[in-house]
Amino acid sequence: MTPPDPSRDTAPVLLDATSIPPNKGGVARYLAGLLSGLTDAGVRIHVAVKREDVAWLRPQAPEHHYVEVPGIVSARPVRLAWEQTGLPRLAARLGATTIHSPHYTFPIAARGRRVVTIHDATFFSRPDDHGRLKRVFFTTWIRLARRLADVVVTPSRATADEMQRFAGRARRVEVALHGVDPEVFHAPTREEVTRFARGLSLDTAKGWIAFLGTVEPRKNVGALIRAHEAARQADPGVPPLLVAGGLGWDEDAAALLTAAGNQAAAPVRYVGYLDLDDLAAFLGGSSFVVYPSSAEGFGLPVLEAMSTGAAVLTAPRLAIPEVGGEAVEYAEPTRDGIEAGILRLAGDPGLRRSLSAAGAERARLFTWKACAEVHVRAYGVDPHLTTTPRRVAR
Repeated sequence: MTPPDPSRDTAPVLLDATSIPPNKGGVARYLAGLLSGLTDAGVRIHVAVKREDVAWLRPQAPEHHYVEVPGIVSARPVRLAWEQTGLPRLAARLGATTIHSPHYTFPIAARGRRVVTIHDATFFSRPDDHGRLKRVFFTTWIRLARRLADVVVTPSRATADEMQRFAGRARRVEVALHGVDPEVFHAPTREEVTRFARGLSLDTAKGWIAFLGTVEPRKNVGALIRAHEAARQADPGVPPLLVAGGLGWDEDAAALLTAAGNQAAAPVRYVGYLDLDDLAAFLGGSSFVVYPSSAEGFGLPVLEAMSTGAAVLTAPRLAIPEVGGEAVEYAEPTRDGIEAGILRLAGDPGLRRSLSAAGAERARLFTWKACAEVHVRAYGVDPHLTTTPRRVAR
């Protein structure tokens, strides 16, 4: 894939998108949103990407110049080695004077400006939530970024403050709040909700409680499952709980979800990964969403749920209040706290309607264009020198 005249109106910036995970979650959504936001801001950049990810990423922001990296980079150890040598050489070949590394690691000896995104500080603040090797790896790279990167980008003020607290002051920090794609995370139609519910044998009259995210210790899914069971004992009208997302490294929650399975009419169901096209109906069609995380660098699942018009119950920890403000319901991320929150929302339709309206309105404040404009400032380029055509509505 070699687009004609890649230097045309292209800012001298190379974004390393080789860290996109196979499930296209997390950093993948950040990269897709950032690139679409850069298009909306009128800025075109170079993007290094693995061959298997081109077909997924390029259609979401086709105006940029995509460069496929060697196939061997798909192996993670090789990717990390290529990042130190191959990435700087690619930047030099393209005339890129800024390299943006969007997921902690970066080329230590690269010339020019180095911009590094640090997504959260839980490797310091909640070390027991991560395995030792993972914790050592990421804390080391965060400290290196603080010392060597020209600009560190964080997705929230809370994360920036936590970084300084645990890793020291960086040369420069830019806070770029994430955005949400309102075309994907829209208020679903009745037909969309009905079709989604039919596919999982759900009763729309009874509704469901939704959780979306990787099952890891800080998400407190085990506490959520036990809180939901207690809430149903107190109020049998509490809707069933549906958990969507990957089984991470929370062994307790994974065991509970594996035992629950995905049985129709069961009080708890693990539905695994859902198609992106189903997420609006899953979230916006739910009775309400519960996301009881103890620590978030930003809290994108909360924003995405708000954007679909879902009422959201979450925890007042770290970055989440920057996202939810007063448009969500808060509860402590403990079994008792979550149970009380579930019972409040399940028993108060007026509160759910109020949160739904407030959340949808607040979600409109978070755009990928605004996020991208902060990145452009971090890149040190003049957006007025590029003439990338803005996207038209789809």
